[in-house]
Amino acid sequence: MKKPSLIVAAVLAVTTSAVLAATSPATATFQVLITVAKACSVTAGSGSNINFNTVDSSATNLSASSNISVTCSKSTPYNIGLLPSNNSSTGAGAMGNTGTDTIPYQLRSVSANGAIWGSTATSTSVGNGVAGTGTGSAQSIPVWATVASVNVTPGSYSDTVTVQVNY
Repeated sequence: MKKPSLIVAAVLAVTTSAVLAATSPATATFQVLITVAKACSVTAGSGSNINFNTVDSSATNLSASSNISVTCSKSTPYNIGLLPSNNSSTGAGAMGNTGTDTIPYQLRSVSANGAIWGSTATSTSVGNGVAGTGTGSAQSIPVWATVASVNVTPGSYSDTVTVQVNY
């Protein structure tokens, strides 16, 4: 009858020595995680005003430009739309004053003869806007305005344009 207890003792000894023989140190792993969301911001304001300065009422074919600044996450595609206060999706605005006269203008990209710049850009389509890709740093984007004629009552004229960055 000693044989079965010797067998059980031998099995226990082998099992115990196998557990004791595990590698030291014991190891496990875990992950460090982060999700980075795409983001964009735009800077305009008084530093981006397009100013034709003082001109004679007989002036024609005027152009002036300024810059807006767009900062988007690295590799993030974006499309910029411009919307004059008259809500013209084609970027055809009108500067007004306290009187009834207005001075029509056209927003353009690249140059005074560049493409018309309007507000039909979306996050998936450039439309009549301007496309770009973020670098993680501020990017200076030129904006041009043209005026065909200023044959109006003398005075100061202005309009407000909304910049929309779609990403």
